[in-house]
Amino acid sequence: MNTAADQTTPQVQWLEITEANSEQRLDNFLIAYLKGVPKTRIYRMVRKGEVRVNKGRIDVSYKLQLGDIVRIPPVRVSEKKDEAIVQPTLKFSLENHILYEDDGFIVLNKPAGFAVHGGSGVSSGVIEGLRQIRPQQKFLELVHRLDKDTSGCLLIAKKRSVLKVLHELFRGDGIQKTYLALLAGQFQRKKQVVDVPLLKNVAQGGERMVVVSQAGKAAETLFTRLKQYQDATLVHAAPKTGRTHQIRVHAAWLGHPIVADDRYGDGETNKMFKKRGYKRLFLHAEQLQFAHPLTGEPLHFVAPLPADLQQLIDHEKPL
Repeated sequence: MNTAADQTTPQVQWLEITEANSEQRLDNFLIAYLKGVPKTRIYRMVRKGEVRVNKGRIDVSYKLQLGDIVRIPPVRVSEKKDEAIVQPTLKFSLENHILYEDDGFIVLNKPAGFAVHGGSGVSSGVIEGLRQIRPQQKFLELVHRLDKDTSGCLLIAKKRSVLKVLHELFRGDGIQKTYLALLAGQFQRKKQVVDVPLLKNVAQGGERMVVVSQAGKAAETLFTRLKQYQDATLVHAAPKTGRTHQIRVHAAWLGHPIVADDRYGDGETNKMFKKRGYKRLFLHAEQLQFAHPLTGEPLHFVAPLPADLQQLIDHEKPL
């Protein structure tokens, strides 16, 4: 595509759609391309026929195709914003934590302590860091999300067509996710399914919380006991649904919150574990299993437990 949006004097632009934008809705493409232009104005331009695709009038819901020529009328856009400031430590971590990469996607062993994207007081995150260390890669988008303090397998798409397929797999049962979590206390059952609904809520002070509520959305997690320690239990947690903070809230609902969970855990229990060195949430996205979005080949990725967490459980007393 050309970069006519950088010009100070508005003029007609003719843009050829590449693979990076193929299958994207016209309105979403225009909103992203015409930075700072109100959505109402963008929709009006399309409705009046000022925006055209292959010389014809088009609806905003049209999905762009490879090779389409989009006409954009003269319109003044915001000047390009300064590039997000990405911590050097994050850039280094990203380069050294790629588990797998091909033409379609990346599997990253996300380090704990970094948000997956900027926003809400965070200037930048994993996706901004990847875009800076891979400037030649025209398309990089998160397929799903992990909490800031959660480490482990994170999928990033390198093509819009791959992103679409992976989103469809996530919406169905096409991707199996397995987390490692250390729960406080003795989890007695070998396996337990938790299927209580979850509702997003906002607590005092504006902190986002998720609560168990019949008014919420269906959520299901399978907990499998792996190893018992004196006052903690290592488990696999396999979420069937993908609700915000699902594993953390379901674990707390069981009476066994994740160790060092400052949001859903018990204050006194957390103090005890923090004295023993548990400084962050003990939740790790260990495994991803799915069929390759382009070839159909069965894939199974395993992210090793970070050294800081491994060292902590190595010092626990097993039963």
